[in-house]
Amino acid sequence: MPRRKHHGSAGLIFHVFNRGARRLRVFRTDGDYDAFLRTIREAHHRVPIRILSYCLMPTHFHFVLWPSTDDQLREFMWWLTGTHSKRWHGFHQTIGTGPIYQGRYKAVPVQGDRHFLRLCRYVEANPVKARFVRRAEEWPWSSLAQRCRNLNVVPLETWPILQPVDWVQQVNSSIAQEVDIEESLRSGVPLGDAEWSQKTASVLGLPASRRSAGRPKKNETTPGGVSG
Repeated sequence: MPRRKHHGSAGLIFHVFNRGARRLRVFRTDGDYDAFLRTIREAHHRVPIRILSYCLMPTHFHFVLWPSTDDQLREFMWWLTGTHSKRWHGFHQTIGTGPIYQGRYKAVPVQGDRHFLRLCRYVEANPVKARFVRRAEEWPWSSLAQRCRNLNVVPLETWPILQPVDWVQQVNSSIAQEVDIEESLRSGVPLGDAEWSQKTASVLGLPASRRSAGRPKKNETTPGGVSG
C-alpha cells in the first residue's frame, strides 16, 4: 500500500486492517482476544481516537477509526500494534522469532455516508461470512456484540450518521463480497464516490484509481479476507 501523508487525515474516516505475518493465528484463545482488547483500551487512553467499529478475527483485525488530528491515527496504531507485539511474544515465549504482523497496517479513507455504512456492515459481518457463528452478534470480539450487549469493552464513539434501526438484521443478511472494499485495501484507493475519492487521494498522496495503484500480483490474496 502507498505510504500515506498524515497532513489532511484529520476528520476523515479510515478502514484500518492488519493480519498476522505468514497467516499467523494471532488470536488463538479467549485470553489472546481479551489481552488485545485491554491493549486497545490502553492505547485509547493515551491517544483518544474515535473508534466507530471493530472486529477481531483469528488471523487479522479490522477497525473503523475517525481521527480528529492528523497524527492521531498513526500514534494510536503505532502504540497499539507495537505494545501488543511485545506482549504477545512475551506470553507465547517467541521473542526473537520475527514480527507477528505482516507489516505496516493498512488504512484507507472512507466517505462518511452510505460507503461508511457498507464498510461497518462488512467489518461486523466477518464472523458470519467465515462461518464461525450463525449470527454476527454472537461473536464476542466485535463492536456489534459490544453494542448489542451494552458492554463497555472498548470505548466506542457515536457514528457520524444515524445507525439504521434494523442494523443487526442488515449485518446478518449481508452476503455480498463487497469487492470494492477489499480492492480499496489492496490498492489504497479511497472508498467513496468518484469525485470524493479523487479529491481525498490528492490530499493524502494516495492512488486515485486501481490503475494508478498498479495491478496486484497474481499470488496476492484478498487483504480483508472474511475467513479466519
